[in-house]
Amino acid sequence: MRMVKSLLLGTAAGLIAVGGAQAADLPVKAKAVEYVKICSLYGAGFYYIPGSDTCIKLGGYLRAEVALNAGGNYSAQYNGVSAANNRLTNYYSMRAREDLNIDTRTATEYGVVRTYFDAVFTWTTGSYASAGTGTTAYDSAPAGTSGNGSVSGGALGVYYAFIQFAGFTMGKSVSQFDAPWINYPGNNFDQLVGGSGSTNGVTQFTYTADFGQGVTAAISAQDQTQFFTTNLWNTAGMSTTGVLGGAYGSNDIGGTRSPDLVGMVRVDQAWGLFQASVAAHDNHVGYYGATETTGHPEDKWGWAVQLALSIKNIPTGAGDVINISGVYTDGASRYNFQSLAATSYSMFGSSNAAYQSIGFAGVSDAVFGPGGNLELTKTYGFRGAYTHNWSPYWNTALYGAWAAVNYSSTAKGLICGSAAFATLTGTCNPDFNIGQVGVITRWTPVKNLTFSADFTYSHLDQKYSGAITTGALTSVAKPAATYELKDQDTYSLLLRAQRNW
Repeated sequence: MRMVKSLLLGTAAGLIAVGGAQAADLPVKAKAVEYVKICSLYGAGFYYIPGSDTCIKLGGYLRAEVALNAGGNYSAQYNGVSAANNRLTNYYSMRAREDLNIDTRTATEYGVVRTYFDAVFTWTTGSYASAGTGTTAYDSAPAGTSGNGSVSGGALGVYYAFIQFAGFTMGKSVSQFDAPWINYPGNNFDQLVGGSGSTNGVTQFTYTADFGQGVTAAISAQDQTQFFTTNLWNTAGMSTTGVLGGAYGSNDIGGTRSPDLVGMVRVDQAWGLFQASVAAHDNHVGYYGATETTGHPEDKWGWAVQLALSIKNIPTGAGDVINISGVYTDGASRYNFQSLAATSYSMFGSSNAAYQSIGFAGVSDAVFGPGGNLELTKTYGFRGAYTHNWSPYWNTALYGAWAAVNYSSTAKGLICGSAAFATLTGTCNPDFNIGQVGVITRWTPVKNLTFSADFTYSHLDQKYSGAITTGALTSVAKPAATYELKDQDTYSLLLRAQRNW
């Protein structure tokens, strides 16, 4: 009995001790969990940042694609090894990309304060160019690779980073000159000519006025240096090999003096939209020679004007749309040959009269020679697309573009009078046209997942005739030979899978 009593007392004491230890380990009081709350003020996908009155939305996409007969990403075989049509030419290129965008909104007594950031992480196939007798070198286009092409990373690109407040946009955003569809009236093809397109954004300071009823107007000062300035050729630097690469001299761009000045008016209604844009562009070059004592041409202002029209609710089907635009430039060629479009063309083909044929051309803002003035380059063009929805899951777009480049008589004299054309037998005329036409079909089997196939055909209509003899074009492994001057054609096909989120 005494043993049982001792056992019971010992057990009770042990239980009390364990209970006391457990009680000592309990938290004083758990804090209430601060759940993320939905913000319905600015549309779907916004949430309140915990502890603040700012709403945030995350978005983006992941894209995987292969381009056949292309020039890198989804561009055409217009120049370099991609247009050489020999053993250095890539028959395909591949790319993977992740896009991330962050959108924040905060209501204030002055209106909504918005910030927007969009960045992409990209890997793209590179190419090999000739580096001498029997050797090649991997290009540096896919940033993050070593010289032998081994992988050490990809490329980071910042598309947009801007603040919007009280009608002002400050930072890197789409140009106010651009049509709302930028470079893509219905296509995936990146190099469509015939209009402005700042897909990668341009730094700007803009004020936009909203007059109601879908009518807005904007005035903007935007950075011209990266995306809205093209070649300013000093013809003193011309060579036959350079000309055949699409360059009519040394590129002699000077430092910044003025941003581009842009004005825009837009009417956006249920039937579609209409937009008119104008831009002024300062052309500022360096010097005639190697030092400042050689002198320089005076600045000349160029300009551009663009009209864009979108027609919705057309009778061919729900969601069908027609997007078209037209542009004219004088000394501001990037507003026609947009930031992703080629400004040099050097395309090789077959010939029955010479070693091979070549079509070459170049785009500039202006041309000048020693002691001379700037000769502004004129361009004009258009582009557009018609998109038809076969069903909620399938659509097809037909698209096309065309652009022309015209040099002044003085500029033609400087170019054609150069020793670079001493071996030309035929007609010398640097004017040219480029035409593009394509078709794309998209399949969206589930929401936000799209597969597409995009085929593009391009025709370079150059104005030279006859033949020209040149030294070796080593970067594209072309020998010293006589080449027939001839129009050229090329085509590309892009297969893409994209998941938006």
